This record gives sequence, structure tokens and C-alpha cells, in this order.
Amino acid sequence: MPASERRKRLSFRAILPSIVTILSLSAGLTAIKLSLDGRFEHAVVAIILAAVFDGIDGSLARLLKTASRFGAELDSLSDVIAFGVAPAMILYVWGLNQLGGIGWIVTLLYAVCMALRLARFNSMLDDDEEPRKRYGFLTGFPAPMAAYVALTPMMIDFEFTGVFSENLWLVALTTAFAAMGMVSKMPTYSLKQLFIRKDHMMYLLISVGMLVAMITTYQWKPVIVFIAGYMFFLPFSIRRFYLLSKKDKEKTPAA
Repeated sequence: MPASERRKRLSFRAILPSIVTILSLSAGLTAIKLSLDGRFEHAVVAIILAAVFDGIDGSLARLLKTASRFGAELDSLSDVIAFGVAPAMILYVWGLNQLGGIGWIVTLLYAVCMALRLARFNSMLDDDEEPRKRYGFLTGFPAPMAAYVALTPMMIDFEFTGVFSENLWLVALTTAFAAMGMVSKMPTYSLKQLFIRKDHMMYLLISVGMLVAMITTYQWKPVIVFIAGYMFFLPFSIRRFYLLSKKDKEKTPAA
């Protein structure tokens, strides 16, 4: 086959990460449909599934050495829909619509902040000197975690009926908090910082199996605990970043 023909072809390996990204996007859009059908628990599950796909596509691209600018842009556009528009619409249909104009303002705020967060992320892709990126931190809530935080009132309501559906102002405040967390400059831990020793791999796999069993048994409680744990560690990530930047400044000689 001529070299020019080979260059026009793409292997399945090259497009596999983009296929996973499309699955994430599709899960987010499906979540909107499910919420319009009144199937809110299934809608939130679809968002969680979208987050799983989102976590796989980037790692898959790096593993297969097929990362590209196209894939990065597609991933960001997918995230805007799956973790920005979809959660906002789910929350609006579920209860924020009952707050009238305020509910719609909060819905728009969340979706807009997601778009701004991802635009900022893309603009920093090639900036290796950005302090948070240099130390291995993210800036603000990552897109899937922001969706989890915003949807937490719904998850709690699934477990304890009426806790938030009867206190919709708390839902609006939680949504606004997730929105502000995305566009903040707060340093947050990145999964890229996490490493595990090879001899501990078996324990990790066992833990994953137990986590899946807990979710299927106790449904929303393990997810709520996970989100609470993430929020608990936020002050530690801020403190860690502060200590690293302070140590770096001390090493830098004064001009």
C-alpha cells in the first residue's frame, strides 16, 4: 500500500479514546432524557457512568500513545454537556424550577461556570509553568467532581426522602457552590498525583471489587461518603499546595 494511502487511514487503536469520549457524551445526553421522563435515579447513574468513561478516555489515550489535540478538544466539549448542561438540567427538572427565576439563574450559572472552567483548562494545556499544574494540582473542582457535588442533594434525597426536595433553597446553594468551586483558583488534588506500589496492586483491585459490592448493596450511601471524603480533603490539598509553593520560593534565590 502506498505511503499516502496509509496516512489517510486510522487504526481502531487511534480512535478508541475518542469513542470512549463519545460514550461519555452520550451518557450525559441520556441523563437529560431520563430526567425529562421522571427517572431521576437513573439520570444520576448515567452521569456517574459518564464520569467513568471520562476517566478512562484520557488514560487510554496516554496508554495507547494516541493523545491528540483533537481528542483533548472533543473531551472538553463532551464534559461541557455531560457534566455541565446535563446536571444543570437534571437539577432544574427535579426541583430548581419550583424556585422560579432564581432556579433558572442558578441553572445557568452552573452550566456557564462549567464552560468557563474547561475553557481555562484548555488555555493552560501548554503552560507547564502554571504553579498548580507544575506541582501536580488541578485548579478548582474537576468537571466530574463538580457534577457530583451539585447532584449530592438528589443522592441524599434518594436515601432519605424529603431532605432536600422540601428545602430547595439548599439545593440552589449547593449548585451555586459547585459552580463557584469550578471557576475558583483553589488547588485540588489530581489523580495523576496518586501512585501505588506494585505489591499493593492486589489490595487495590480487591478494594475496587468491595466498592462495587457496597454500591450495589447500599446504593447511594457509598457515593455520598466518597463525595464527603473529597470535600474533607480539600483543606489538605490547599495546605499542601501552599507548603510546596512556599518551599519553592525559599529555594529560589532573590534577584
